[in-house]
Amino acid sequence: MRNGFTKGHGLGNDYLVVEPASLSFPLTAEAVRRLCDRHRGVGGDGILAMVPSARADAGLRIFNPDGSEAEKSGNGLRIFARWLSAEHRVPGDAFTVETPGGVVGCRLHRVEGRVSEITVDMGSASFRSDHIPCAGPAREVVQERIVVESRPLRITAVNVGNPHCVVFVDDVSRVDLGRLGPALEHHPLFPRRTNVQVARVEARDRVRVRIWERGAGETLASGSSACAVAAACVRLGYTDDTVTVCMDGGALRVEIGDGWTIRMTGPAVLVYRGTLAASFVTWLGG
Repeated sequence: MRNGFTKGHGLGNDYLVVEPASLSFPLTAEAVRRLCDRHRGVGGDGILAMVPSARADAGLRIFNPDGSEAEKSGNGLRIFARWLSAEHRVPGDAFTVETPGGVVGCRLHRVEGRVSEITVDMGSASFRSDHIPCAGPAREVVQERIVVESRPLRITAVNVGNPHCVVFVDDVSRVDLGRLGPALEHHPLFPRRTNVQVARVEARDRVRVRIWERGAGETLASGSSACAVAAACVRLGYTDDTVTVCMDGGALRVEIGDGWTIRMTGPAVLVYRGTLAASFVTWLGG
């Protein structure tokens, strides 16, 4: 479909799925910003663009709503996996997707023929400063003390294909995330910026999280953020290896395996398909 798109969400984190080859305009940063605009465009937390891959069954580029690109997105991958299956672009319920953050495995789970959940093998977590990346000497960034807006703070930084900064607090609802989020996202410690999570451990198998997404702001849910928080919890001994991560949009189950491998399971929903109007495409520059 020329200039067609599909809208989907994972726990309220919504994306547009497009095929650049079928668009009459390039996916420039400005076009992405206009498409994701919730008042003047279609609206979304980002764009998932299917691209060719020589290493996997499908390739994916992930755009943040500010026009920047993300290395990986857990919710985006589940939405994209659901779309690939619905559009018959993959051979079955188990397949691979190449992202800028690496190749991941996806598996659709069905109940009475309908997709109920999607599992994504998200790769491995690393706390090494050169992997995240973080400025300064080579080290593991675990409960490291930094200063944010003249206040001391302890953070755990982790890369799960994209960078994250986890802060454990007593009450996530009392955190001014609109202030702390951008302060950490743009902190000099993170040369490529970072996603931010404030987390409270509620039990050995459960953690509550709020999320500031790099390039998007506060969001209802984030799959890669859930993976990062789970990895940080296990690294610090706060939880067991399987953790339910509860976010404002819902919960994901994350399993941390040997070598810090990560497996995430949760739902994804395709909401509607549409075609961009000619006048809107002209505004985009097409």
